[in-house]
Amino acid sequence: MIEEKNNDKSSLQETEIEEGFFVLRFQNETAGVLNEQKAVSSNFIQFHFCMKGRGDFLFNNGNYKFPVEEEHNILLFNPQQDLPINLQLESNSWMVSVLISIKKFHSLFSQDADHIHFLSSENSSKKYYDTAIISPSMAVVLSQILNANVHQSMRALYLKGKVYELLSLYFNKNEDANSEQCPFLVDEENVRKIRKAKEIVLLHMAEPPSLQALADEIDLSLSKLKEGFKQLYGDTVYGYLLTHKMEEARRMLESGKYNVNEVGLKIGYSTASHFIAAFKKKYGTTPKKYLLSLSS
Repeated sequence: MIEEKNNDKSSLQETEIEEGFFVLRFQNETAGVLNEQKAVSSNFIQFHFCMKGRGDFLFNNGNYKFPVEEEHNILLFNPQQDLPINLQLESNSWMVSVLISIKKFHSLFSQDADHIHFLSSENSSKKYYDTAIISPSMAVVLSQILNANVHQSMRALYLKGKVYELLSLYFNKNEDANSEQCPFLVDEENVRKIRKAKEIVLLHMAEPPSLQALADEIDLSLSKLKEGFKQLYGDTVYGYLLTHKMEEARRMLESGKYNVNEVGLKIGYSTASHFIAAFKKKYGTTPKKYLLSLSS
């Protein structure tokens, strides 16, 4: 059973995949540094993936800092003491973290323990830290985890499958197989350009550029833009933008600072009726009814 906790103020989404298995999604779109804390016991292995920006993990009451740079990840395991998360996430940064108990981890990799040296009997009681670059194939899955661009009814199953896929890619040393499955996104420069395209359309959410103008700006062909965006984010450019706009609309309504007409205008709808129709299609209710449900 999967339970989700959302904290819009701190930009943290915590999902329990199953017992002893969690995924955390951090997004800091503010101008300042965000601090996130979570107690984690010594029987958990921690994987932290910095997709964008930078984050610092603080230990020993802040006396020790473990930085994680963009497109890098770290693995932390110390069976001798608890390693609570104390993350300082820089402005405009994204992080995905996976926490898995050693018991659950053994059940997943019991047949492959020889390939994972810190699972061996002689190392099982020793602390282990590792850092590496996020591969293009992992970057695709991480983006899909962060965005989880599927219907709410399928999100639990979707996240579980993607986190399992991420771990299999993490411990897969043969990148050639991934290259065959996703040749376009193996090129790091292509990944960078597609990420830039996403940033551009979100920055100009109310008046997004045409696909051709977007392709020209990131220096990719129109077909490569469409192909790469779908592979990296699991949706078309405008499909992804629509989902983002609806999420922004929901957050603005929840803030209580804007009425329905103001929200529609801010996210790019010239008429309230078009915004109401799009919102109802996404959430199954009108913005007005959604506001009423918040106060009931």
